[in-house]
Amino acid sequence: MTISLLLVDDQSLLRMGFRMVLEAEDDLEVVGEAADGATGASMATALRPDVVLMDVRMPGSNGIDATAQITATLPECRVIILTTFDLDEYAFAGLRAGASGFLLKDTKPAELVEAVRTVHRGDAVIAPRVTRRMLELFGTRLPEAGASAITPTDALEEDLAELTPREREVLLALAAGLSNAEIAARLVVSEATIKTHVGKVLGKLGLRDRVQAVIFAYESGLVRP
Repeated sequence: MTISLLLVDDQSLLRMGFRMVLEAEDDLEVVGEAADGATGASMATALRPDVVLMDVRMPGSNGIDATAQITATLPECRVIILTTFDLDEYAFAGLRAGASGFLLKDTKPAELVEAVRTVHRGDAVIAPRVTRRMLELFGTRLPEAGASAITPTDALEEDLAELTPREREVLLALAAGLSNAEIAARLVVSEATIKTHVGKVLGKLGLRDRVQAVIFAYESGLVRP
């Protein structure tokens, strides 16, 4: 299967470099390029790429706004934020906008290629430096084993009511940063069963991936600090 990509960056030399790296792989194809967010969002609608590599700071519409537009209109399309600026505000804003990944432009070519394949499979990728700071930010709030949910707000009650008790357990485990294998070991079920539960949790809550599930769990107050 060939993965189609759209490159959105205001620097033509960077787009050329990304294209050379990506198209050296047999399963990757760049189908379009854009120099600003608005054009990128428009081209995404027309070309329907599998993955978009999105810069943050560009003339006109920025990458965060373009990401939100793309993920709202093309839920099957995955966006990876690629930026020179290692700033938390960009990372968190991009993930909230629906991005499936956040990488720095100094990422090694092999890591970029693998990131594209990873988000295309439905998983998420975050630069190690950003992951470390996210853990530092949320570390003291991670739920302990057996942590229970608190009463959700009225606005979330309807969505959360759709989850079974086991699916709530899985969501809590996702918020603790556990992998599918670790969740399976904790709940004494198969990893395939956990993968099914994770898919149902994401579907019922209208979330794109595990990153958004973690953000949802904390911002909704579902887990006890």
